[in-house]
Amino acid sequence: MILESYLTPHHYDLVTPDGRITQIGATFDNKRLATVKIEEISPAFIGYEIDPKLITFNLKSTLAQLGLNGVCKEFHYERKFNSAYVKVELQAIGKLGLAMLELLEVGSYVGKLFAADDRRRVRDPDYLMRMFGRADRKGRPLLSLGGLEGSGALILEKIEGRTVAFISLLDGVVTYDLSVYGFLPTLAKILKKNIPHSRDILHLHQHWEKGVPRIIHPNEILLVRTSPLHIRTVYGHVVHSLLPQGIHHTTADYLQPDTTASGDIYELFGNSDQIIDDIPIEFYTLEPHREHVFFADRDQLVAALEDPKALFEAFATAPEPKNLLASVFVVKGTQMKNLTGKDWITRELIKHEFPGLSHPARQAQIVEKYIENQPAYPFLKAIEDGLITSQGILLSRHFPTPLLKRMLLNEQIQRCLKRIYFQFPSCSHDGYFSHEDRAMLVDLAKFGIPVYWVDDVSGKILQYVLKPEKEAGLFVPLPLVETFRKATFLGVYGSNLQEGTFELELKRLLQGILDMREKMNHPLLTKETPLALLTGGGPGAMEVGNRVAKSVGILSCANIVDFRSKDKAVVNEQKQNPYIDAKMTYRLDRLVERQAEFYLDIPIFLPGGIGMDFEYTLEEVRRKTGSCPANPVLLFGEPEYWRRKITSRFQLNRETGTIKGSEWVSNCFYCIQSAQQGLWVLSQFFDGSLKIGKEGPIYDEGFYTFDGQKVLR
Repeated sequence: MILESYLTPHHYDLVTPDGRITQIGATFDNKRLATVKIEEISPAFIGYEIDPKLITFNLKSTLAQLGLNGVCKEFHYERKFNSAYVKVELQAIGKLGLAMLELLEVGSYVGKLFAADDRRRVRDPDYLMRMFGRADRKGRPLLSLGGLEGSGALILEKIEGRTVAFISLLDGVVTYDLSVYGFLPTLAKILKKNIPHSRDILHLHQHWEKGVPRIIHPNEILLVRTSPLHIRTVYGHVVHSLLPQGIHHTTADYLQPDTTASGDIYELFGNSDQIIDDIPIEFYTLEPHREHVFFADRDQLVAALEDPKALFEAFATAPEPKNLLASVFVVKGTQMKNLTGKDWITRELIKHEFPGLSHPARQAQIVEKYIENQPAYPFLKAIEDGLITSQGILLSRHFPTPLLKRMLLNEQIQRCLKRIYFQFPSCSHDGYFSHEDRAMLVDLAKFGIPVYWVDDVSGKILQYVLKPEKEAGLFVPLPLVETFRKATFLGVYGSNLQEGTFELELKRLLQGILDMREKMNHPLLTKETPLALLTGGGPGAMEVGNRVAKSVGILSCANIVDFRSKDKAVVNEQKQNPYIDAKMTYRLDRLVERQAEFYLDIPIFLPGGIGMDFEYTLEEVRRKTGSCPANPVLLFGEPEYWRRKITSRFQLNRETGTIKGSEWVSNCFYCIQSAQQGLWVLSQFFDGSLKIGKEGPIYDEGFYTFDGQKVLR
């Protein structure tokens, strides 16, 4: 696959690998005609798709510094074999160049093709200016002349629709001592082995002669220098047309994006009595993922991510079927806008049987295979290896497996991965997260990697947001994130089978609390405090709660459990109600953890069954153990109903001494039949006059009831 092929260590899409001579003619008039074969060309090489006139042959700079030039006469591709053949006229400039030309033979690696794609030419100087003073993760300058902050000698101008840097030349020239002739046979062997960094060895034979005029003489190569040049973010190319008349540069005229403190020697020839003062360089961008661009600098991408339609359309390009695992790493807005199925890395869902911790070696091996089979793995590995250097976002059809946590929280990946977007929580469990998923969501939030759900059900983009000072969170619509973070949480517990008759009173209660904010100054309620209401997200009393929350304009939330029909199940399937803004989902085996993550400030109970009994008991335990403060709990319904639910158990525990010292918990529960009664309780609580908690009274029935005058009995 093309996408994966370019996530390799030595691939850049504007250049080919170096090619070797397969045929070479005799020397005539200081020239030799050679056929150069280039192999293992990447399928993503841009030269395949642009005008052949934009393709040039780039001679190895080692040869150019010895006085050789290489002119491309013709070339053709053999795409079936990922190769190309290039006819190159090798020209000797001066005695040293001629000596080296004679030593070249079949098998010598002499240069590569460069695709000068006009679409990738840097046109705006600001694109380069933002790189000055920045370094890669190893501390190397992204773009500078003379050091990390060295930009003063790099003059940028916009000429004929392109950015050109005029790099000042140092005072003097580079020359050789005679020992270099003895090195040439060794260099010829090095070229046949294609050993890298041959230029560094050549530098041992070079001398810097300060004060010598930079003047070109006929049939001589002139080597000039600049301050050390660092290029990590672009290709540099000598602009031949901007050189002084009569002065030419060799075809070793491209600077690679791995140039660090080198690229400071330029090879000139021709005939001119003019001293040359600078070298004009234009620039071509790298593949977007290698540009070292910060997420904050990608204005178009940031804007696109604020548009739900753009995100849904991006996910729509992922290959079918829906159970196919698919991921893509996006670093710029135009990339996201133009996504196609070919841009995604896909994997079949393969189930592995993990042997468990009793077989640690096998477990580790199978886990590693499983991780490597994930479609996000090639992108994350490329970030680790430095092949992806631009910050961006990961689009993943399914929420990434928790087994990728080790990679996702890696320091290098954390620097590049700025957001994760997914469409489905699980490939095997549809819309429901596992316990491990939720744990990873918490970790990602703490490590500053935002996670977003592109949710088909609501048609909205939901962001995972942790509850303040809690180890749990919800997926919240983007416009409501701050509301969620600051909100006081009410909650409705009750039957999933019956809506009951309290909808109107519940609505009056919530509206009354909203109005009450104006006169309260309590940590849970001030005029700036937003409200949120949390339910289990199903039908019955839960639907009533969410519907009322929406109707009065407060954030409507749900912790939703997978109650779909299962073999021998005795639970009614509970479909999600349509009044939910923010949500978290749970699988049935984690029902207890789900209940523990409600974290309600003010619970409200409507009549219900076994589930509600469990929820009621848990609220009691929370107050007894101090895991939550002694806030009031409202019980909607007739006192007789709640006596039959609560009183006998409370009194038996009290009589047998099994709740000794905790009987005060009874003063946290209030049986009400109207919103007016509930508002009275809450107003007393928020103004500090309610007798509640360990110092409060004990009520024999296990909860408070009201008389007709709304006085506590």
